[in-house]
Amino acid sequence: MSAAMNRREFLGAGAAGAGAVMFGSGLAMAGEGNDWPPKMPPVKIYKVYIGRTGGIYLSRPTAEIKKFDDYLAGIEKKLGDVRFVGGELMPPAEIGKVLPKLKDADGVIMFHLSGHGGGAPAQTMAKILDTGVPAAVFSQPFSGHGWMYFPQWQKAGKKVVLLPTSDWSEIDRVVGLMRVAPHLRKTRILVVRGALGTAAACSAEQVKEKLGVEMIPITVEETIKAHKAVPIKAAEAEAQKYWLSKAKKIVEPTKDEIINSARFYLATKELMIKNRAQAVTSSNCMGGPAKGCLTYSKLNDLGLVGACEGDMDSTLTMLMFQYAFGIPGFITDPVFDTATNALIHFHCTCATKMAGPDSKRLVFTIRTQSDSERGVSLDVEMPIGQTVTCAKLIDLDKMLISTGEIFKVTHDELGCRTQFWTKVKDARSMFHNWGADVVKGGVMTLLHRAVFFGDHAEDIKNLGILMGFNVVEEA
Repeated sequence: MSAAMNRREFLGAGAAGAGAVMFGSGLAMAGEGNDWPPKMPPVKIYKVYIGRTGGIYLSRPTAEIKKFDDYLAGIEKKLGDVRFVGGELMPPAEIGKVLPKLKDADGVIMFHLSGHGGGAPAQTMAKILDTGVPAAVFSQPFSGHGWMYFPQWQKAGKKVVLLPTSDWSEIDRVVGLMRVAPHLRKTRILVVRGALGTAAACSAEQVKEKLGVEMIPITVEETIKAHKAVPIKAAEAEAQKYWLSKAKKIVEPTKDEIINSARFYLATKELMIKNRAQAVTSSNCMGGPAKGCLTYSKLNDLGLVGACEGDMDSTLTMLMFQYAFGIPGFITDPVFDTATNALIHFHCTCATKMAGPDSKRLVFTIRTQSDSERGVSLDVEMPIGQTVTCAKLIDLDKMLISTGEIFKVTHDELGCRTQFWTKVKDARSMFHNWGADVVKGGVMTLLHRAVFFGDHAEDIKNLGILMGFNVVEEA
């Protein structure tokens, strides 16, 4: 269609077929079964209380331990993929009996209650950090003067996040970060027609060794075969339920093209289930059997990761943000406008639930993919005033990062379909510092970034401490 058609007119041209049809794994394709999207097993975080309590100068009340236990129980319920174990108070518990229990923990959080007893902090806490288990220390005001020792641990390279604060919500944030590394170690990525990006990110061996992530090679022929195996009725039902009935309007694509894209999502879903994968990236996303824009949009809506152009650096970045914050990323081909101090982001695939799987879908229009003027893509309208973080993991050991605020949404035919302008700290200096001299590679590798809702700069710095990567600010 050359002229724009609203949703009611488009649907009137012919409704999609009947309800869910079963195939392959036995899941209902128009809906989502109990096993889809896949859930990660909970991470195990050991909690320890350090120092004597109650009635002592510069020590926290004994009753506060129960409050912490209740608070952590609330975090378990809210996050759903975290379990707290342990809970010893030292003293009277002895560090020698606690240390062996940490070997099965994914992280440890120490509550510094006072500088009295238990060798706190120099003996007890340092020994816990020496185990190498990623850690956090929560130390409220009036917990003693042991805080003076804490920064020395970070300077010595210990994997410990320091929280000298009265804000208990910082516990939530660091616990969220502690999920990332163990979840990555259980992650499998489907890589269609080979990976692109930095040399380290494209090496399955290095990715496995550094992050524990497994890259599963998939041929284009496998995707075509999976696409053909999806019943048309299932694709029609999927297209009707998730796209045709929800779009603000449909401009160029035909109904059959949208159904074909929905069919490709169902095929990709089946491949992910078969290979127990949490993410997919494809250097064939512009080719057949359908462009990947709608497929990756829905995967990202579901809390999984779909990344275009085989970009492994961005794929890994999106996984890390998904595991840490529960939000999808938007891969961008950015340009600058120093006249408005703007970094402009655009691309043809975008999640419609940019605030996470439980959030309301953003308004979207179904368009063709800009470069080819073919296939199906999305023009998603981003919210004005939204703070965003722009990031990219480079060579598995560096994270580029900057922040901005969305101030304008455009639909310029010169760019990709989803477009939004962000105010940044200093667009001119960012332009000259693009890549911060740490990105080496071709156009896509140097250009692409991933954009996420929220300001996560400080949290990413803490994640770097826990995981051992450096954070480099581009602005």
